[in-house]
Amino acid sequence: MPQKIYGILKQYWGYDEFRPLQEDIIRSVLEGKDTLGLMPTGGGKSLCYQIPAIIKGGTTVVVSPLLALMKDQVDTLDSNGIPAAMLNSLQNETETVKVKIAARRGDLRLLYISPERLMGEIDGLLREMNISLFAIDEAHCISQWGHDFRPEYNRLSVLKKYFPKVPLMALTATADKLTREDIVTQLAMDNPQVFISSFDRPNLTLSVRKNLNKKQKLSAILSFIEQHPRQSGIIYCMSRNSTEILVRELSQYGISVTAYHAGLSSRERETAQQAFLNDRVQIICATIAFGMGIDKSNVRWVIHYNMPKNIESYYQEAGRAGRDGNEAKCILLYSGQDVATNKFLINNSHDNPDLDDDTLEMIRKRDLMRLKKMTDYCNTNGCLREFILGYFGEKQDKPCQNCSGCLGDFGETEEVDVSVDCQKVLSCIYRLHQRNLSFGAGVIAQILKGSDSEKV
Repeated sequence: MPQKIYGILKQYWGYDEFRPLQEDIIRSVLEGKDTLGLMPTGGGKSLCYQIPAIIKGGTTVVVSPLLALMKDQVDTLDSNGIPAAMLNSLQNETETVKVKIAARRGDLRLLYISPERLMGEIDGLLREMNISLFAIDEAHCISQWGHDFRPEYNRLSVLKKYFPKVPLMALTATADKLTREDIVTQLAMDNPQVFISSFDRPNLTLSVRKNLNKKQKLSAILSFIEQHPRQSGIIYCMSRNSTEILVRELSQYGISVTAYHAGLSSRERETAQQAFLNDRVQIICATIAFGMGIDKSNVRWVIHYNMPKNIESYYQEAGRAGRDGNEAKCILLYSGQDVATNKFLINNSHDNPDLDDDTLEMIRKRDLMRLKKMTDYCNTNGCLREFILGYFGEKQDKPCQNCSGCLGDFGETEEVDVSVDCQKVLSCIYRLHQRNLSFGAGVIAQILKGSDSEKV
């Protein structure tokens, strides 16, 4: 069996060696065991189900929430001579019928499908297929403790009921201990083998630049691009509007850049993605709608224009740099306003009819806790890599000497003693009989500034 595994790796992908844990996960699946694999972005999760799909025969059903990932991987597999197809909402009826016929005949080694579409086919198409493996990608989406919980994933727990003899594989890049345990429970996995890879990406240089306004952020980005000409990079923005504005600003300086966000049509997003993947544009400015599952090896840098809501999202997005193992840079442009904006989004975005009020409140508190950790990361003067690895439960023997914390590169920062200001705030609250919660921070600020408003 080892010889066959390595033979397929060489024949279809041209590699002589596996990345850490890939072979262990593949062996577990080939032995028919339920398997949970936790591997960082760029760790090669897709090979863990693609190679078993070739060896086991039958069809491996890959459940993914990402249409871009489906198309990218199906195209790559087809070009390597591995029969693969996908079922998604963008296909017309003719394409759908063609894929279903091929699936029923057993012509496919891999079938990519969204969780919603899978549930619609579970009593029909799937029962008529010879399924050898279910691979659940982005498995953290099934857990309410995961950073990207999606209710449609919850229904995947019925897979074990409908297909008790088919092994189940769950893969994700970012999941803490609580999330991992919940994944196993939600999927009703049978005594699964659990493999956790190191989160360390030593080729990534991590940096945080603090307290920059919009003008300073643009200046920092332009300076960085000038110092790294012709390098492929991603700039992540919090909103569609800021993405579009940044593209216009960079274009004025003759920089090859395009935008990608959920407000664009599917055709526009596809055009932007392909232009970036094929190096027709140097830089893509995007919201979090872009990047998950996209295999572009030569991304040399990732800049976050805004601070993400949690470390899981940040490290997943930053990890899209340097997938080839060569040196790459990850820069986060942090502003205190990012914290307030993210708090507002967290407090106003949890409205799901499929969840009860207690669950929604639990998710909100979880997200606020993770935002606090993300903020702590941005404000630490210690080793950034040590902070991230510690968050995921992994210890580092010594500072990495490859981050802004270790190198003392914090940009233009200034320490300000605000002790007296804090004393004035607390004194004001005391004199209002400590009714800060009922008055609100805005009223406190108005009083301290001597406002003559009617309320004050």
